[in-house]
Amino acid sequence: MWKLQENILELKDREHLAEFIRSTERFTQFEKVKEFERAWSVWQNTSYSTFVNSGSSADLVMLDAVKEFYKIDDGAEVLVPVVTWTTNITSVIQTKMSPVFVDINLDDLSFDYEKLERAITSKTRIILVTHLIGIPANIERLSAISEKYNLILLEDCCESHGATYRTEKVGNFGIASTFSFYWGHHITTVEGGMICTKNEELNDLFVLKRSHGLARELSPSKHQYYRDKYPEIDFNFLFLTHGYNFRNTELHAVIGIEQIKHLDRYIKIRNENHREYLKIISKITDKVFLVDNNGISSFCLPFIFKSTSDKNKLRKAFHDAEIEIRPIISGNLLNQPCFAKFGNANDFKNAQIVHENGFYIGNNQFVNDERLEFLNSVITKVF
Repeated sequence: MWKLQENILELKDREHLAEFIRSTERFTQFEKVKEFERAWSVWQNTSYSTFVNSGSSADLVMLDAVKEFYKIDDGAEVLVPVVTWTTNITSVIQTKMSPVFVDINLDDLSFDYEKLERAITSKTRIILVTHLIGIPANIERLSAISEKYNLILLEDCCESHGATYRTEKVGNFGIASTFSFYWGHHITTVEGGMICTKNEELNDLFVLKRSHGLARELSPSKHQYYRDKYPEIDFNFLFLTHGYNFRNTELHAVIGIEQIKHLDRYIKIRNENHREYLKIISKITDKVFLVDNNGISSFCLPFIFKSTSDKNKLRKAFHDAEIEIRPIISGNLLNQPCFAKFGNANDFKNAQIVHENGFYIGNNQFVNDERLEFLNSVITKVF
């Protein structure tokens, strides 16, 4: 059976975790979390990284902190792609801002960039781009639009660890970015996420909001300032902002420290598989939209058909061959009951094509030549 993801934890990863459990008395957030944050910052080539309990929490903390830091009013508009993960949108709503959906393009599955610019109003403050399924969006166009209208650019890289735009890793172009380390992603901490930025003051807000808003979570070098500023309040329970309990644990950080050592190798295998997949589907280019981009860090192997009948043929063949499939993220989110009030799904033509005619199969370090040959045989038989 070809699963979406298999047991990504290597034996040595688990051995390190077991040894840590035997040797420590501290399991809640502590030194291993800091170690993982430092290691991620080096790998990502960023200044600050804040480890949280999921990519969804990372999105919420990022948006909440950005809204507070830049003094953005309730009701401000955030431009979002209509094909993305649901918690990008719910994070906008939870922070009392308004999501404005924009159709996608069928080349890199990011925004339809012309429609993005037309969607900007006097209330627009943020562009939240998703680098979908490992494909880097067109940063040059996004940056130009952001600068032209004085908008804040934020990046969701939860499925795109190591994807690059002109040699620089995505997640380094906006004010802040998020990553997910869920089980099915490029590397895992089982559950976990990261928020990255090069702005120290903004990072302080990420750190505070992760842990209830507690001042003691900040760098020790900043403690005395707040002791002096609020002498009437016990510093151990001094809350500088409203926050959450989105901390992760030492256990998850230990896994992350080991997993990051494999990440470049995993990405290399994924991208080699992606190149072979492109060769395989080249024989049916009249039937599918080819999704690719320079700088990809392949998350999955997508199939977006021009006709529903062709999609259904291959979907059935994959089912019979025990090749697991899933929709491309959540498809057109405006088809979902919780978002229907934000627009008519049928007005978003490209997203609807993805919704009706798209799915993907897993790509990871376990996909090998034998599987790819099998994939080729299935597609050849169907078409």
